[in-house]
Amino acid sequence: MTGIALAEDHDDGTEAIEAVSFIPLSDPDITSAELSAVEALLCSPRISNGPITDAFEKAFAAYLGRKYAVAVPSGTIGLLLALKALGIGPGQEVIASPYSFRETVHAISLVGARAEFADVDYWSGALAPAKVEERVTANTRAIIGANPNGHPAPWSELRAIAQRHQLPLLEDSTEAIGSRYKGELVGRFGDIAVFDFAQPLALTCGEGGMVVTDDIDLAVGLRRHRAHRLDERSSVVVSSAAPHQAGMSDLTAALGLAQLRRLDEILERRRLAEQLYNAHMQSFEGIKPPYVAPDATEVNWFLYLVHLGTRFTRSSRDAIVDDLRIEQVEAAAYCQPLHLQRHYFDLGYRHGDFLVTEKIAERALALPFHTHLTDDQIDFIVETMKDASINIGAGAAIY
Repeated sequence: MTGIALAEDHDDGTEAIEAVSFIPLSDPDITSAELSAVEALLCSPRISNGPITDAFEKAFAAYLGRKYAVAVPSGTIGLLLALKALGIGPGQEVIASPYSFRETVHAISLVGARAEFADVDYWSGALAPAKVEERVTANTRAIIGANPNGHPAPWSELRAIAQRHQLPLLEDSTEAIGSRYKGELVGRFGDIAVFDFAQPLALTCGEGGMVVTDDIDLAVGLRRHRAHRLDERSSVVVSSAAPHQAGMSDLTAALGLAQLRRLDEILERRRLAEQLYNAHMQSFEGIKPPYVAPDATEVNWFLYLVHLGTRFTRSSRDAIVDDLRIEQVEAAAYCQPLHLQRHYFDLGYRHGDFLVTEKIAERALALPFHTHLTDDQIDFIVETMKDASINIGAGAAIY
């Protein structure tokens, strides 16, 4: 992508306009296959409540090897419907991670329940099983494990805890499509799993999400709370629930279906970008490649995440983000701990409640990561980050 900047005035008083290179944090991998799918749908007599969303659901369920898939407008709505299908509501607690983007976890509050946070593992950023067990109370109704930045959670341990306490286990795979734990795709470990297709996900429709399960009762509950079908307009089913009108349009589904067919190709191209980053990072004194746990047999990263060393502070991390922005590179803090955000602060959470989350979140830096990055661009990003770290007097970046 390019931005436009004004150069110095000419002698005749006119302004010269030159293109300035801009490197975005994400850039969707869209080809003629996606454009053709959307064009065909736009030329059809129906762009909502048609057959394409059904086809996307069936294809996504088949990809994961799950029995049922329910298309939704977003991961947040997907988790909200999942909680409602489980009968979770006011006065109840759901264990979740504070090291996450806020949107998905917000679904807990939206159903009236309380997010009961548990701290995470320092290296993977996933829920620490021992910390989860400490948070289980008589009011706990579910555990939500996440695959942060694409790294699989310790699903065997989380499943054992859920079984001991007879709790449903939900899987937040909104950042992790294509990753594998002990050889199996993420999305196969929860009683319900939720995916998101917003940018900057590898499979992106601009919006949308998918909820998967093998339980027919949960699938029926998800669909009942989502929206009525056209064939239910004269049915008594219409009055059995008040749905959220949270369906996916066929336009979004057409784009998603085309992306799903190319998913292996997209993930492979993203891995090439990861390899280029790793090669350039080797010259950054003290830097280590992203951590991969022994049971994580394949990790497809959501963003290229750098964990800065202990000599860095949150303000120095933010200064690096600002320096990169000045050089036309979009970067971001990976996570603002949820328990320190206003909504959860009002629930009684305070600084120091989850020390591991706070420690890694203060120094987690997300760099541009997508299939359109070139070797020269990645070299420029890494060199700019090195210069920025020197400018703030922090030196090398390390785990």
